[in-house]
Amino acid sequence: MSQITEPIDTAHDRIKLPFTFDVEKMKEEVSQFKLEEFIYYNVVPLRAPAHTVDTTLPPPPPAEDYADGSWTEWMDTKELISSPYLLSIVDMFREKTKVTLVRILRLASGQMVNEHTDPTLGLQIHKSVIRLTIPIISNENTEFFLNGSIVPMQPGECWYLRLTDPHKVLNRSSGDRINMTIDMIPNEWVQQQILENDK
Repeated sequence: MSQITEPIDTAHDRIKLPFTFDVEKMKEEVSQFKLEEFIYYNVVPLRAPAHTVDTTLPPPPPAEDYADGSWTEWMDTKELISSPYLLSIVDMFREKTKVTLVRILRLASGQMVNEHTDPTLGLQIHKSVIRLTIPIISNENTEFFLNGSIVPMQPGECWYLRLTDPHKVLNRSSGDRINMTIDMIPNEWVQQQILENDK
């Protein structure tokens, strides 16, 4: 007997937030990083666990739950500190809530991120963080699929995506796809931004 699976409720899985950022400033600052050649997927940390940024610090003790980022202190990396505009974006959010992990994500031309889920990155998950995505370099040949359909993210926009759902990325363009992602505690202010723009 075949197993019956419930269809995924795709309502509210992608929400464009009312923030836009200067793409040229972002591209200029990212281009000044010492970006190494890479074949498939590359991550540049901008904010990370403190002991990985300053290796003189001891690692935190093991935690029962890592989902909300409270297991460690977080620290800006030298790349973020040396990038005034990217730093101003992070500061805008951490004036309102706790920001944990911040990264620049690069996907090489002709590559894909296979479909997967991130079990703790959803507003509906108790005591967790959410991830906001800001595309920096993207075009019609780079596609982000969430629950089987394309999310029409444009450079400089800011999106909340329910990443507990299946998602994948295809880069059919001739250059790198580059995004900035910002993880944060979904406090009342963050939830308000998401709910007010859920159309």
